[in-house]
Amino acid sequence: MSELSDLEDGGVYSLEEGIQIRTVEMHTGGEPLRIITSGYPEIKGETILQKRRFVRDNLDYLRKMLMLEPRGHADMYGALLVEPDAENADMAVLFLHNEGYGLMCGHAIIALGRYAVDTGVVAVDTGSSSYGEVPVFIQCPCGVVKAFVELCEGKSGKVRFVSVPAFAFAIDLVVETDKYGPVKLDIGYGGAFYAIVSGDKLGLDVKTCKVRDAIDAAAVISRAVKNQVKLTHPDSPDLAFLYGVIITDSNDRYSDDPDDCTKNITVFADNAVDRCPCGSGTTARIAVQYAKQLIGLNQLRLFEGMSRSKFGGRVLKETKCGEFDAVHVEVAGHAFYTGSCSFRVEKDDDLKYGFLLK
Repeated sequence: MSELSDLEDGGVYSLEEGIQIRTVEMHTGGEPLRIITSGYPEIKGETILQKRRFVRDNLDYLRKMLMLEPRGHADMYGALLVEPDAENADMAVLFLHNEGYGLMCGHAIIALGRYAVDTGVVAVDTGSSSYGEVPVFIQCPCGVVKAFVELCEGKSGKVRFVSVPAFAFAIDLVVETDKYGPVKLDIGYGGAFYAIVSGDKLGLDVKTCKVRDAIDAAAVISRAVKNQVKLTHPDSPDLAFLYGVIITDSNDRYSDDPDDCTKNITVFADNAVDRCPCGSGTTARIAVQYAKQLIGLNQLRLFEGMSRSKFGGRVLKETKCGEFDAVHVEVAGHAFYTGSCSFRVEKDDDLKYGFLLK
């Protein structure tokens, strides 16, 4: 379990300015994850949602420093490790992106599962547990997510996670748009809310379209949903906002063809484009497909993202989320290490807290 020993031995900056932040860098299906391991000031709050509000209201300059240029980019994603308040959680995380703070991130969960095993966040007896799975319970703003990390000869590998209750918020909803006229779409919750729309309703083929065209189309749909639909969540009003738009290839029905795969483009936050299939988006898509009776229990589907990386997903069981009929969804994928960083700022740097080109 010494995978990260070299990564965490990099140079340390001594800063008069007082900011020294260290990270471990990973990617899941090409989607980056910057795991912030040290350097943040004390984060106040009894619950994870209180911590999220505190960071948003008091420490947002650090998010901008780490996510935006010149240290990051428009599509950077971050995971800030905090103390859990859920009794059964091994670790807790706040999600950072170009616009603010997410509620759930499946690609981050997959990466954090490996990180937790490799750094000893969860104890692993390599002598007796060199094969099998290691459970990791990760508290997110949306709830505790159960991840399971494969071990092979003591090395961590593929990770699967079981979602919080996921549900279809709206099916075959029609929103009015200036560019496309009336557009039929679904809204699903997979730890965050997504508007899910077939590309053919926007004049797009997700397998061949330009990313810029997908971003522009998603912005139209996002604006329409935010203006015309009031989202609610049974657990907290903090969860009730549209996080992203998923443009699909309209291949929503389960097939027993082992080569069957559905592709989507996920645009979230401030026009960030997910490189991987999007873990919480995959969860939301499966929840909607199940509600529409297009997929059954334990029917495995493959989901492809922009980098051609794939996640597997299936419904494990039915449940409830308030008055919503909901499901627990399992999503699986691979994450890999790319390096480590130690970040500094200089007092006279006018761009020290980042910028974003659009």
